[in-house]
Amino acid sequence: MTQSRETAEATFAEAFEASLNFKTPEQGELLRGQVVSLSGDDAFISYGGPSEAIMDSAELEGLDVGDMVEGTVVKTSPEIRISRKMARGKASLELLRGMFENRVPVEGKVSARNKGGFDVNVGGLRAFCPLSQIALGKIDNPDQFVGQTYEFRVTELSDDGRRIVVSRAALLKEAASARAEETRKVIVPGAELTGTIKTITPFGAFVDLGGIDGLLHVTDIAWRRINHPSEVLSIGQTVKVQIIRVNHETHRISLGMKQLLDDPWQGIEAKYPVGAKYKGRVTNITDYGAFVELEPGIEGLIHGSEMSWTKKNVHPGKIVSTSQEVEVQILEVDPVKRRISLGLKQTMRNPWEAFLEKHPVGSTIEGEVKNKTEFGLFLGLDGDVDGMVHLSDLDWKRPGEQVIEEFKKGDHVKAVVLDVDVEKERISLGVKQLEADPFAEAGDLKRGAVVTCEVTEVKEAGIDVKIVGTDFTAFIKRSELARDRSEQRPERFAVGQKVDARVTQFDRRGRKVSVSIKALEVAEEKQAIAQYGSSDSGASLGDILGAALKRATEKPEESDETPSEEKE
Repeated sequence: MTQSRETAEATFAEAFEASLNFKTPEQGELLRGQVVSLSGDDAFISYGGPSEAIMDSAELEGLDVGDMVEGTVVKTSPEIRISRKMARGKASLELLRGMFENRVPVEGKVSARNKGGFDVNVGGLRAFCPLSQIALGKIDNPDQFVGQTYEFRVTELSDDGRRIVVSRAALLKEAASARAEETRKVIVPGAELTGTIKTITPFGAFVDLGGIDGLLHVTDIAWRRINHPSEVLSIGQTVKVQIIRVNHETHRISLGMKQLLDDPWQGIEAKYPVGAKYKGRVTNITDYGAFVELEPGIEGLIHGSEMSWTKKNVHPGKIVSTSQEVEVQILEVDPVKRRISLGLKQTMRNPWEAFLEKHPVGSTIEGEVKNKTEFGLFLGLDGDVDGMVHLSDLDWKRPGEQVIEEFKKGDHVKAVVLDVDVEKERISLGVKQLEADPFAEAGDLKRGAVVTCEVTEVKEAGIDVKIVGTDFTAFIKRSELARDRSEQRPERFAVGQKVDARVTQFDRRGRKVSVSIKALEVAEEKQAIAQYGSSDSGASLGDILGAALKRATEKPEESDETPSEEKE
């Protein structure tokens, strides 16, 4: 009891002495005390004075009765009122100056965007961070930083604290530089590292290896074809890579991902033997062909010449499309150059073989005129193949250059299959072969024969005639119209008139027939003289010729001679 009384007396004495020595705080002075009670909007703070100081309870920001708090004196009468907000501002400025001078990072919250940068709350003080200093590299979405708390480097601080400039990029650069020093120690060809995709371009991706960037080329991402890195990579993605090359002069580091996987080209010849057929997916189409993926990492090329049997000089994109599944045949495998030649048409039947099987030589077909050239007609046939009718096979009797003018594109023409060359992919056709060869069935028509001709046209140089009873035509030139020069006049003949003449040429190989009225007259005269004598025998020349003509009319004589060639 005695000890408790002594203790209480001592405490009272100390408090009394303290009250005698108490000095009223001045405005602007910083007080520190304990929250002892709350009443409405006021919080009462015990700081060691004879009465409590009062603070706006809204400034406690999560503090409660029993917690310690600091505040700046803003009013001394009639009560002492303090402000925590002003205390934090004053304390933060002093603290901030020390951190600025000692290059110590500060923590701040990005509160808003403004022209050229961001407002940052640093310990209750407003600071400015330029847009270029909020992060490293290009900033696509500045709003993503608002509301975030980061560490900053104070780069500028005025004496009155009204201008505070901070930079987050400065700290990021320092951190990257420190990481780079550690990373350089392990960057050697063959090393396997883990990095983060930093940037993606059409030709590859830049990977942050830890303060140092390396280039992952699109061809080194995977063994299979990748048209754009974004197909398999994304910014921020963590990837495992291998150091392929390090160029210390250019500071370029080449990376690879596929090098960490098994090479699918090992043993490729055994896996894909020549002649075998497989299914694959078209991955890329070019002017010269199409690439087909047989498996991930293994692609082959179908050259344009191996795309189709019949579609020549056609862009590959008109035959196949990207992502289409096709069946192909292995034509060649080169493991050294990592090339596989594929054939698409080889998986289909040769249309010339199919045509020959369906239409053997000698058979008759019908086709549409696709084209006319200086050497013949091209007909479209079954199986999407073409056949050619040469000029010489258009007509037995007339020149092909003349006959071809009678045809036009789109006409449907019948022809005979003359030849099918499967290797050269050619089909020869004939139109004239639909009819019998008139020279092969000429009968008694030969050189020296006497024939009756019908005049079909009278010309200045002679007359066109048709040999009666045949399909043969001929032209009798002026000098062959008569023996006597005075009678060698085309105008004495009329269309439809029938005249007798002698065959002077019958060339089966050259397919030419020539007739002559003059030759017939000379031959008849010669024959008459030979049989009936000359005028010296007592008979007149008229008698001799009359008898010869009568005899010739009854039974014409054949001769292989060509009288027209003799002199009169």
